[in-house]
Amino acid sequence: MNLRTAESVSPKHPDKICDQISDSIVDAALAQDPNSRVAVETLGGHKLLTVIGEVSSDADIDYTKIARRFIDDSYEVRVQVVQQSSEIASGVDLGGAGDQGIMVGYATNETKSLLPLEVELSRALNRYLYTQFPFDGKTQITLNNDQVATIVASFQHSTKKELETLINSWLKSIPHLSNIEIFANPAGDWKIGGFDADTGLTGRKLAVDSYGPRIPIGGGAFSGKDASKVDRSGAYMARKIAVDYLKKRGAKEVFAQLAYAIGVAEPVEAIVSVDGVEEQVTGYDLTPSGIISFLKLDRPQFEQTAQYGHFGNNFPWDKAS
Repeated sequence: MNLRTAESVSPKHPDKICDQISDSIVDAALAQDPNSRVAVETLGGHKLLTVIGEVSSDADIDYTKIARRFIDDSYEVRVQVVQQSSEIASGVDLGGAGDQGIMVGYATNETKSLLPLEVELSRALNRYLYTQFPFDGKTQITLNNDQVATIVASFQHSTKKELETLINSWLKSIPHLSNIEIFANPAGDWKIGGFDADTGLTGRKLAVDSYGPRIPIGGGAFSGKDASKVDRSGAYMARKIAVDYLKKRGAKEVFAQLAYAIGVAEPVEAIVSVDGVEEQVTGYDLTPSGIISFLKLDRPQFEQTAQYGHFGNNFPWDKAS
């Protein structure tokens, strides 16, 4: 028995709404000023939404208007945004990393998206159910030796019977065990979801945003940050490195790891493990400015990454050179 599990959440999940608002702010800043520095968190729930953080930019950003794309007028919107700390800015101005941190990249040949199979399937099911029920929802898939063994799905405004019918239809094209267990709305059908049922916060779905629970994460969130923050740019570059090495070496599985010191341009660590054999990463400019230029991260594009994961969705960092 070889069990592995991953989950996915819909774009209307409270945490994902907050991620999308924060990344929409990043996009709005970059659209007007490619050199914008942005570090913004969004907290929402129960008729109150707060946007807080640091933005240094020549852009004129209407934070409330951006938030209103995702919430209605019944919500109070509070904004507390200040300039980036001068002490942080001094290091970034010289080309250094905006913070210390560890970033992990991963690629596997078991799926077309180069993601773990359980992650790809949980996302695919979530997208499928969301087309019918575009509300708050979650999916979770457990594999047993690469076949679907258990499915958990909960979607707002759906019924247990409707979900079971859709899941069984989806399963027709997916390898699965004959005695698969399906838990559709296991706590009962529900109509109260999103911010009316729970609070949301930017950066709280790190495993969902990355490669699922089997693959280590560096620890830093992505959404709400411009690419001078290596939490984001370094993680994207680590994915790019993993994809490149996987394709060039014909490998089965590749891990890449980068680590940075705040205010320092070059990483303090840059290693790649190709099918378990570790070596130094070579052939890339791994400074923040080099990564931004290479992956074109000074352009608005990030709201989309906040919906169904930052990897495996045909972004530039998902493609081999």
